Amino acid sequence: MSAAIAQCQHMATLFAHPSGLEDLSLAAWDDLIRICRRANTLGKLAEAVNAADIGATLPTPVRNTLQSALTLSHRQERAIRWEIQCLRDALANTGIPLVLLKGAAYLARGIPAAKGRLYSDVDILVPLQRIADVESALMQAGWASTHHDAYDQRYYREWMHEIPPMKHWRRGTVVDVHHRILPRTAQYDPDPKRMLAAAEAVDDMPGVFTLSDVDMLLHSATHLSHEGELPNGFRDLLDIDALYRRLTSLPDFPANLHARAKELELTEPLALALRYAHRLIGTPVADPPAASSPRQSMLDWLYLRALHPHHPLLDTAGAPAARLGLYIRAHWLRMPPHLLARHLGRKAWMRLFAEPDQPLERKEGP
Repeated sequence: MSAAIAQCQHMATLFAHPSGLEDLSLAAWDDLIRICRRANTLGKLAEAVNAADIGATLPTPVRNTLQSALTLSHRQERAIRWEIQCLRDALANTGIPLVLLKGAAYLARGIPAAKGRLYSDVDILVPLQRIADVESALMQAGWASTHHDAYDQRYYREWMHEIPPMKHWRRGTVVDVHHRILPRTAQYDPDPKRMLAAAEAVDDMPGVFTLSDVDMLLHSATHLSHEGELPNGFRDLLDIDALYRRLTSLPDFPANLHARAKELELTEPLALALRYAHRLIGTPVADPPAASSPRQSMLDWLYLRALHPHHPLLDTAGAPAARLGLYIRAHWLRMPPHLLARHLGRKAWMRLFAEPDQPLERKEGP
């Protein structure tokens, strides 16, 4: 495990200070590129090299690989900017502000976490009472609901924090419409009205908003601590690091951060996220807490084995068990026992007896 932690710290250092990349051997570059591909951070590495203007000093095969990653990330950035504009236009007549979440929000606000990012969808937050209006407006603009199975529709609409993902019929782009950041059945209950009330306008995008800086960090921390599958866990730690560092210059930080976390019932998710961001990538957290209970020691055992990039070069013997443990924990946090047993039983039955020509939708939950 210590080798995986050391590699995470080394990668974070290279992203922040890419001049160290000039000293890598071809064998070291091969390992680094493989790991970054698996962690969905190759674009971030390419952006760091580009910003430091050291590409010309790197071996030709490496330079070509990073240029390809850079081209892809810039293409995706343009696509997401266009998608944001399309979503804003689709909601224009509803009077509902377009509040972006996660990657799209980082891009709109110019946060370093957006650099080199790959996108699978756009996440937005809207008031629960206006869900029908948003869904109708998006359908008129070309998006259509997925997950047509009756059980899946009920799963999303009665228990989850979002409606089923909507996919555009022409572009194939996906928008996730959230009305809260955690499922209705989750153990924690952050009030989405308070988060929407604190949303901030994006200067150069009229009609577009994001969560406040503090709430963006809390959302990212909450997503990390409630995610059952962590293929992007290392990238998410980099996001948390970037968001945290932006806040350090604000007055009364970190007191305001912890006060807001308490207000939104997100104190524990924030503490966990900052703990592992500090341990794995050196986020400058003031007074990082030490393990003080058997429960915390168990969480350390799980997260420190599951948050590093999922690659054979870094995996330890306990990594698969840690990922399974966090998968179970995420579902336990997401739903009460009776609903969880019913839901997992239903999904297991469907996987066993689904028709060969009726593949199951893969995405579920947060």
